[in-house]
Amino acid sequence: MTMLYVLIKRNCKLFFRDKGLFLSSLISPVILLLLYITFLGNVYKNSFISFLPDGIDLPEKLLDSLTASQLLSSLLSVCTVTVAFCSNSLMIQDKMTGVRRDFDVTPVKKSLFAVGYYVSTALSTLLICLAAVAVGMVYLAISGWYISIPDILLLIFDVFILTMLGTAISSLVNAFISSQGQSTAVMTIVSACYGFICGAYMPVSSFSKTLQKVLSFFPGVYGTSLLRRHSMQGAFEAMKDSGVPQQIISAIQDSVDYNIYVSDKAVPYYLMILIISGCALLIAIFYIFASIFRRKKR
Repeated sequence: MTMLYVLIKRNCKLFFRDKGLFLSSLISPVILLLLYITFLGNVYKNSFISFLPDGIDLPEKLLDSLTASQLLSSLLSVCTVTVAFCSNSLMIQDKMTGVRRDFDVTPVKKSLFAVGYYVSTALSTLLICLAAVAVGMVYLAISGWYISIPDILLLIFDVFILTMLGTAISSLVNAFISSQGQSTAVMTIVSACYGFICGAYMPVSSFSKTLQKVLSFFPGVYGTSLLRRHSMQGAFEAMKDSGVPQQIISAIQDSVDYNIYVSDKAVPYYLMILIISGCALLIAIFYIFASIFRRKKR
């Protein structure tokens, strides 16, 4: 345990010491939020308005809060994976500089190095994502505050389990990468594609039935749904108090992936958590075994 602590401390210290890497990881959620507000804000807001029947007008503050909540959940869903890839770049740097070869000649177990990279990446990613949550809370306060304290705590829990998933995915992918060029290519692909795969940019409900079935096998979809639930729950309750029929509210919830359906059955809340947690654990185990196998092969 002492050696594992030393490895985690070393990896975290090197990450935060690299000002360029740390600042780019820290600023990227804020830049994404600004881009979402600029390009998706009006789209989301007009979508909510289109669901309202004639004669029902919601306060502007409530519409802004619904929009801001959806934008925040999209941001956090993407950041928990993209930031993990950025934080995990130390693993690739150690391969390029030969540090990892020096580690391999020590009597320390190879699995310990893999766990050290995983934990340090998870800690760095979680810190940055929690900073994104704090920025998101300020944005919600400006737009319209309808979120409750329990929902904030559940939102933080969602960020935690999604960070574990994002760290596991980035660790497994980076285990097979050994150059900066490969890392840049992978991060570009992930940044461009993951938002669509997890339903952050466009809700999965807007895709075809076939694509919805395919995407239901990706745990990120359920992570986005969890974030939607805990960021938008208060605004939906305010809509109900404003006289909006439950049928309309349910239709809006389905349109933003508040609920995920598999074979026309809504996936329960607890099952979403189990899917994300189970996938994170399974991918992390694959990563550890892949790291051990590749080092032994070399």
